[in-house]
Amino acid sequence: QVQLVESGGGLVQIGGSLRLSCAASGNFFRIDAMRWYRQALGKQRELVAAITLGGATNYADSVKGRFTISRDNAKNTVYLQMNSLKPEDTAVYYCNAADSRRWIPNYWGQGTQVTVSS
Repeated sequence: QVQLVESGGGLVQIGGSLRLSCAASGNFFRIDAMRWYRQALGKQRELVAAITLGGATNYADSVKGRFTISRDNAKNTVYLQMNSLKPEDTAVYYCNAADSRRWIPNYWGQGTQVTVSS
């Protein structure tokens, strides 16, 4: 059993910042790529940012220059630093992690709400 536990969501004003964390625990061999997705009300889930085991990153165009994904491999934890937040960033943010055993489906966190208000 593997768990991804997210934290750091909340209510923030336009232009503010939040830092999300997601820690993996349980029975896995190694966590490879880690990703953050988000799903706004009435919309499809979308990929926000991803980071490989080696630290290579990529971002959705909508968050480039504002969000930074990072990870601590020793802690099996991924972070998402979100700056200059906009109302359109409001969504439930989900952590996703790939087990190095590729035949195992990716793990998902329970989600954390981020609300950007004016």
